[in-house]
Amino acid sequence: MSSDFVAALLIGLIGSSHCLVMCGGIAGALQLSMSGSDAHKFGLQLCLSAGRLTTYALFGAAVGYFGVSAMQLAGASLLWLRLLAGLLLLMMALYISRLWFGLLVLEKLGQHIWRKVQPLAQRLLPLNQPHKAYAYGLCWGALPCGLVYSTLGWSLASGSASQGALIMFSFGLGTLPAILLTGSAATLLAKLKNQAVFRYSTALLLAIYAFYTIWLAISRLVF
Repeated sequence: MSSDFVAALLIGLIGSSHCLVMCGGIAGALQLSMSGSDAHKFGLQLCLSAGRLTTYALFGAAVGYFGVSAMQLAGASLLWLRLLAGLLLLMMALYISRLWFGLLVLEKLGQHIWRKVQPLAQRLLPLNQPHKAYAYGLCWGALPCGLVYSTLGWSLASGSASQGALIMFSFGLGTLPAILLTGSAATLLAKLKNQAVFRYSTALLLAIYAFYTIWLAISRLVF
């Protein structure tokens, strides 16, 4: 499973170019609403991200537990979940390579959740205290994102609550550079991720791991 965590970290890192579009504006706006020294503002940004990663991990644990419980209740092999994980990895590789954008459909489905969470988040503004920043981050973790939802589907196939939580936490760690970096550093990071060679080579690595996961699941189910 350690390779799953590395893959999730990689998906978060490369896919965070999408985060710069969806979440970068939110992070920038929230930073402008913060008061105090630069060190204090950065601490609040860390609390924001800690809250977001907490939500990711909780969602991952919930779907991981649900996945293994459902398969046990149905008397089915967990290898079917691994097959699903491989297929989702392949979908994410295509998304990162920008050859297929089907994951955007999931974002539209998540809008219903965000409409309920957003009013709660707004009540926490301005973010002038660490606990308010952390609480806002908990809400932020529910922001609709196809890449997040696909990784959640992968967590569903993880085989346990702890593994599901770690996959989502690893994914969240991968998104941190894009969210925390500002100015020229963020611009350089975005340019690197937008390089075709970098994007395609990363997507290829994920696709290879996806096919390997699919092959292992099928071979054990059949043989």
